[in-house]
Amino acid sequence: MTFSVNPDLYKNHSPEQQIYQHLFELVQLKSVSETIECFRDLFIEGTNYVEKEISSALEEITASKKAEKEFYLFLNRCCYILINRWYMQPQMHYAIYQLIAIFNHPSRRILTSRSKSSRRLHVLVKGFINSEQYSTLQRLAQVINQTTHSESHDRNQPLTALIRRYPYLYEHCLLNEDATIEQQWIVKQIQSQVQRKFEIDLSQYVTYQVRLAQVAANNSSLSGTNRIIHPVNNPTLLSDTQVNIALKNFLGKVEGENTYKDLAHNFLHYSSQATCFRAFKDDLYEYLISGIDWEYGKLQFHQRLYAQLQNSLPQADFQKVNDFLIVRTCQKLLNFLIVETSSSPQHFTFLDLIGNQGSICAIGLLLKIILICRKIKPYLAKRVAILFNHYEFANDHNIDWFVALLEELNIALSIHFGNIDLCYFK
Repeated sequence: MTFSVNPDLYKNHSPEQQIYQHLFELVQLKSVSETIECFRDLFIEGTNYVEKEISSALEEITASKKAEKEFYLFLNRCCYILINRWYMQPQMHYAIYQLIAIFNHPSRRILTSRSKSSRRLHVLVKGFINSEQYSTLQRLAQVINQTTHSESHDRNQPLTALIRRYPYLYEHCLLNEDATIEQQWIVKQIQSQVQRKFEIDLSQYVTYQVRLAQVAANNSSLSGTNRIIHPVNNPTLLSDTQVNIALKNFLGKVEGENTYKDLAHNFLHYSSQATCFRAFKDDLYEYLISGIDWEYGKLQFHQRLYAQLQNSLPQADFQKVNDFLIVRTCQKLLNFLIVETSSSPQHFTFLDLIGNQGSICAIGLLLKIILICRKIKPYLAKRVAILFNHYEFANDHNIDWFVALLEELNIALSIHFGNIDLCYFK
């Protein structure tokens, strides 16, 4: 396939910039199939590319001493040059999925018959396939593909196929630290679209359930209800009963006459009178344990939580409470309650809490924290994203608890941080 270019166009450009410019022109002038075929010839086949200037530039990149360190970022950028173009045209969204899929199909040429530079490219591309950059691209393609086509409500899919359902994870699962402004914009657009749709779907579903309840309360026959009230599907992977329980807990009264918003408001008012940071931590401890079953808490949880708070920034115990201390304390609490690092994703405390108190109670505890320190909501999402990455390729019933948690957290965050209004549900 011939793609003529002006060699002078690439003069004085770095090898990377030459390839970026080439791909930018390619995606504008060629069809999707031709563009993907050229991309495959250049990066997967790696031999006899039609544009010698471009293949020479790629050889220079792969031969560089910095190749192992920088090649993944370079190839990720190459992918995004095409993705950015296709994303702007909804009818071409399918191409993004096809592009990412070509990495799953090996070269048609026998490796031993390749030149040294081609073998070097093969090794680097193989490393890219095992990199975090490629995992992120796969998730993005999954999200865009599901946005284009009807979404499956099969709970028994691999976790990676469910990523689209949880927009609060997008920033941490669909972007790398080196993401460009364009990449961030795409993810932000998809996140906004998916979040808005979920809120509308949930609102319509709740309205439908409330109307059914009203019919039942009026002792009317339910036999003709579907002819009067248009049925609305449950937008979650939870049962109707589970959704109802989640709504009652995250919207309604949980401790006496108080909702979670009430509890947070009362705590912030009361703790503002704390004489020092240590007194604030004592108040925070009481605030957090008030919703935990005492029999469970006294076994170990209360003691460990108290120790965690006392060991948080002890050098500041007698300072006046400020925003920095509150943020850092809440971050440390989320580390303790969920998971601390991606390099060692141990989460025994979280598993024990959910196993003994249930996921609704566990999410309620997390809500208490982020409602008094809204700045750390992204930090909460990052902790959950670490667990998502940890369980991503599990495909058995052992992660049902985690899927339920993700769904319930989606409801909780939509209620407290979204634009959904479900006050009539009360």
